[in-house]
Amino acid sequence: MEYSIQKLEKSKVEIALSVEGEEWTACIKEVYNKNKHHYKMEGFRPGKVPFNVLVKRYGIEVFFEDAIDYALNKYYGEILDKEKDLEVIARPDVDIKAIDSDCMKAVLTVATYPEFELGQYTGLEIKKVAARVKKEEVDAEITRAQEANCRWVDVTDRAVENGDKIILDYSGAIDGVKFDGGTAEKQPLDIGSGQFIPGFEEQLIGAKIGETKDVKVTFPQEYHAVDLAGKEAIFTCTIHEIKFKELPALDDEFAKDVSEFDTFAEYKASVKAKLTEAAKEKARYEEENKLVEAIVKNTQIDIPDALIEDELDRMLAELEGRMGMYGLRFEDYLKYTGTTVEALRKERREDAVSSVHSRLVLEAIIKKENLNVTPEEFNAEIENLAKEANKEVEEYKKSLNQQMAASVMNKIMSDKLFDFLRKNNTIA
Repeated sequence: MEYSIQKLEKSKVEIALSVEGEEWTACIKEVYNKNKHHYKMEGFRPGKVPFNVLVKRYGIEVFFEDAIDYALNKYYGEILDKEKDLEVIARPDVDIKAIDSDCMKAVLTVATYPEFELGQYTGLEIKKVAARVKKEEVDAEITRAQEANCRWVDVTDRAVENGDKIILDYSGAIDGVKFDGGTAEKQPLDIGSGQFIPGFEEQLIGAKIGETKDVKVTFPQEYHAVDLAGKEAIFTCTIHEIKFKELPALDDEFAKDVSEFDTFAEYKASVKAKLTEAAKEKARYEEENKLVEAIVKNTQIDIPDALIEDELDRMLAELEGRMGMYGLRFEDYLKYTGTTVEALRKERREDAVSSVHSRLVLEAIIKKENLNVTPEEFNAEIENLAKEANKEVEEYKKSLNQQMAASVMNKIMSDKLFDFLRKNNTIA
């Protein structure tokens, strides 16, 4: 096998590959041996048709397609093993230039990681992000805990009010004709939650238990059910139950119920402390983002399309995974939002370019500064994770798969990288 490599513009190389003589014959014989059980011919048992007989009957060309695949996989892999500096990022485009019984010649065009000059990444100045927690934020967090510990009390002596929880039957119709999904019995509804069609909940305020009331609404133009979008409907509703929310008093007893503290003052101080810690983490994250933006801005890279497309693939796979967590198929998400995969890729392309740009720059810094994860650092992190999971270290290690171990390595490397960047830049 002989080959030559020529660099092209925009992070591409061209590999001219030639497989001749005995090597090419060996490739042909290899695919014959691999596939001979498929060959059938009168006078021979299945899988026992000799190579020369097949060549005489069908011609040597019958093996070319499989032999090309075999040769390209074999020799392309050998080239990549030998050319350590050749960092490819996609499968090659193949152009077969010549093929016969004596040789196969091909040109492989493949995208590579871009070469670029790393810009300034130390000695930069970034404005510090303040980590403040307002009184309103503390009060809001306590209110959430208060809401979570409320109790719902049955109401029998008044009509529905905003904030009530009701149980109702409803039956919807358009122009007097009922439609699919428009009827339900004993349906719970929080008045003021906005979970029903706009205007629906407000019209139930003032209704009493046992009362039947018509509610007139118009479906939004962008409603997910196209046959209902923009249409006016009348829902006949009957109220069965009304409950109101009774909130616990914000006192020492409340603190004991929702925390490990004996007094409300201690509990409130702990809420503020947790919010402050979260604010510090958020501020640190924002500072590091600003620092990365400044560093990336100093480095120009001509990013290959293959890297951008790979990043878009990852972003859409992540979106599909999130939709799956909510029990929504990706195809349904596209339908409900009125978009397509092509439109999403176009919409998110700029974000993908920015993400790849940042990753390439940070990887270059790691390489230039010779940052690495030692076995001791990895084991120390595993010990911390095992402790958090309340497991023995060896037990935790056995539960680690390759993906989880890589995630641990990436976290340690990320921490080391940002420790380095913080020490070598000014954040004030």
